[in-house]
Amino acid sequence: MLFDSHAHIDDEKFDSDRDQVIHRALEHGVTGIINVGACMASSTRSVALSEQYECIYAAVGIHPHDAKGALETDYDQLAAWSKQDKVVAIGEIGLDYYYDLSPRDVQRAVFVRQIDVARQMNMPFIIHDRDAHGDVLDIIKNEAKGLSGVLHCFSGSLEMAKEVIKLGFYISIAGPVTFKNAAKLPEVVASVPLDRLLVETDCPYLTPHPHRGKRNEPAYVRIVAEQVASLRGLELSALAEATSVNVRRLFKIK
Repeated sequence: MLFDSHAHIDDEKFDSDRDQVIHRALEHGVTGIINVGACMASSTRSVALSEQYECIYAAVGIHPHDAKGALETDYDQLAAWSKQDKVVAIGEIGLDYYYDLSPRDVQRAVFVRQIDVARQMNMPFIIHDRDAHGDVLDIIKNEAKGLSGVLHCFSGSLEMAKEVIKLGFYISIAGPVTFKNAAKLPEVVASVPLDRLLVETDCPYLTPHPHRGKRNEPAYVRIVAEQVASLRGLELSALAEATSVNVRRLFKIK
């Protein structure tokens, strides 16, 4: 009953065997996948995948890397997609101060505009936060009152996790929880409320140990879930059920 809450199986790395990858995930107990857009082109592909596969749902949005190219018409298109049944979130959106591929002021402006779309369409949103914890938290506090969403591939402190949970947000855990240098992540995983926890792959990136260095895929969400369950002293089945319920609650999936 696993649910991969964040994947990019529209990526070209899956062009040769996408169908097999999806069926392999189903064979490994993955009942649902949210395929997340990172630009207008990948959002288009994400919507198409959700229409093709029953187990796939779509998120649509502009990643901070692509913020510098955002057009006014893009926000209208995001809103239009949001009306479709299997489009369940705006995302991934946020800030990336590690690569700085878009100017920081532009990243912040595009992040806020997409939160506005989420508010207008009554949608949750998926946050990308890399080396931008302070600004992400400020924007959530000031611009997202009354909204909900998830900080995907969470990399902040336990204090930040508690703060965003208080604001109505969820925390999603990816492959780095299996790395030897996971640092603060095990403490976060062990401490946050179970009803605010999601698991993900972020495939084809962040492949969990012992497959690190190879292409990631939705079937590997089981490895992430096993590590999270271990850190919390839970059976895998209990962790899988709880995180699947959380995904469905957050993204309003029946």
